[in-house]
Amino acid sequence: MSFNVSADAYLRFMGRYSEPLAARFADLAAVRPGQRALDVGCGPGALTAELMSRLGPGAVCAVDPSRPFTMAVAERLPGVEVAVAAAERLPFPDGAFDVTLAQLVVHFMADPVAGLRDMGRVTRRGATVAACVWDHAGGRGPLTTFWRAVRDLDPAARDESGLAGVGEGQLAGLFAQAGLTVTDATALTVQVRQATFGQWWQPFTLGVGPAGTYVAALAGQRRHLLREHCRELLGDGPVDVSATAWAVTGHR
Repeated sequence: MSFNVSADAYLRFMGRYSEPLAARFADLAAVRPGQRALDVGCGPGALTAELMSRLGPGAVCAVDPSRPFTMAVAERLPGVEVAVAAAERLPFPDGAFDVTLAQLVVHFMADPVAGLRDMGRVTRRGATVAACVWDHAGGRGPLTTFWRAVRDLDPAARDESGLAGVGEGQLAGLFAQAGLTVTDATALTVQVRQATFGQWWQPFTLGVGPAGTYVAALAGQRRHLLREHCRELLGDGPVDVSATAWAVTGHR
């Protein structure tokens, strides 16, 4: 899935969760000086920035199928090599990286197994391939309350719980299908506070991802009903969100 939105919109919607997650994810992958790293599905660069801070810009590459996102990363993080590319067709030779990571993107790949397999191809043998996805199926992702409110009002609505890898054990299963040996499978949790309900809700109106697409399709009154039902569930603020991602590391 390619996000046809601005980098700023994505950062406002998901950056509040993906930026603190990036540090924990890089720790899990044991990213350290001297390595060369690839960020697959980099979006506007939450993980890319974390990798650059640890390795330096010349040791980091980033790819994403969205041109607006790659342009934003190149402008934000000069010195990082950035390219427009899908995970399934990475423009790098075999064994080019010491660590290859995909944060919050496997479940949006056109072919997750092929994407993970190509991540393994461009990674040095025995080195680390890592991925994480929100626990949408287990109800611990950052959008859980939003989708609960949606289903209360529209039971037939399709949420994100059926996406690839978002249930317990599923991401490790995708690694195995891609021919990668799993070395660790765990959960990473971040805590995020929004000062007001309005600050929590507004990014849902920016059209980002399945949630934003759902809101954008609602007529005015239905959107108002959804907003107010979310407010009933969360209160006026502050809004505290606990967001958990499944995370797996492996190697080929």
